Amino acid sequence: MEFINGVVSVIVFLAGASIVGYAVMAAVRTVVLQRGDQVRLTRYVFHSINALFQMRARKAQTYLERDRIMALYAPISLLMLPIAWLVLIVIGYMLMYRAIGVQPLYDALKVSGSSVFTLGFFTVDTLPVTILEFTEATLGLGIVALLLSYLPTMYSAFSRRETLVTLLEVRADSPPSAVTLITRAHGVRGLDYLAELWELWEVWFAEIDESHTSLSAINFFRSPQPDRSWITAAGCVLDTAALVTAVVDMPPSPEAQLCIRAGFVALRHISDFFRIEYYPDPHFPDQPISITREEFDEACKELAAAGVPLKADFDQAWLDFAGWRVNYDTPLLALCELTMAPYAPWSSDRGIQRARGGRAKIGF
Repeated sequence: MEFINGVVSVIVFLAGASIVGYAVMAAVRTVVLQRGDQVRLTRYVFHSINALFQMRARKAQTYLERDRIMALYAPISLLMLPIAWLVLIVIGYMLMYRAIGVQPLYDALKVSGSSVFTLGFFTVDTLPVTILEFTEATLGLGIVALLLSYLPTMYSAFSRRETLVTLLEVRADSPPSAVTLITRAHGVRGLDYLAELWELWEVWFAEIDESHTSLSAINFFRSPQPDRSWITAAGCVLDTAALVTAVVDMPPSPEAQLCIRAGFVALRHISDFFRIEYYPDPHFPDQPISITREEFDEACKELAAAGVPLKADFDQAWLDFAGWRVNYDTPLLALCELTMAPYAPWSSDRGIQRARGGRAKIGF
């Protein structure tokens, strides 16, 4: 009987240690590891909080009301993560205390809770318990330190992201429009000015490629103004570069083409993190896009009316534009849906079911 009790104690201790190890690794993979990593606990926390917010948002009558509700989703989910980690640590250590003789289970829970929060209101004065208390207190302080270091990094990346999004409103209006961006550039400084824009946004896409996969919660941080969004801004810039490359009669711009490539690579990497399905090597017209030929022709008419020089062959221009757009069409629409982006033409104004390049599946 004593042997059986000893085996049970070892199993309980190892179970508790496994729970603590899982919680610590989840925290490290979420906060410290500088690459997009799928952490089941993190996804569960965000899923659970999202379900509650979606229930509330569905009752909203206007987009502005939904935006106010969803603005709290990412911050609350982020603050719930350390709570989840600490709860698992408390449970794991409770099992370990129980395994080394702290009885009843309620006393083991009090020792664990007192130690992880360094309160010291309850203890059992034995060497094994004291050693575990020290290690648990260290982990508790470490989790708090991780959170304190995580938040400034998160808000620094958010601030860098929003700077160009805010500046885009001056150039492309609100909601951002590719046609407005081209006509305004043509009327104010000339189309050559756009070369500067492509370089700035190529760097911006590289930054969100890194930050929005390694700091996944930042995808759901909404812009300070409800009518702005990082993903609709990205769609506007990509559509502008695609239109300029395909239909505007000016020398080819390598900067514009590189900006498009940087953009769809970034959106695909973010889509991969959220398990969004898309065609990895799409080709138009085998995988059609969500923009119709009629919408493209209407955009060309607006550009021509504003005096923008256009190529003569609209049929070839349409094929060229669609050939660029097909690379980011499905990821763009899926991320608009995932983040509940505000209205913007050619991105959040059409559901993912209209992404005729393939039915995207969002796994987050």
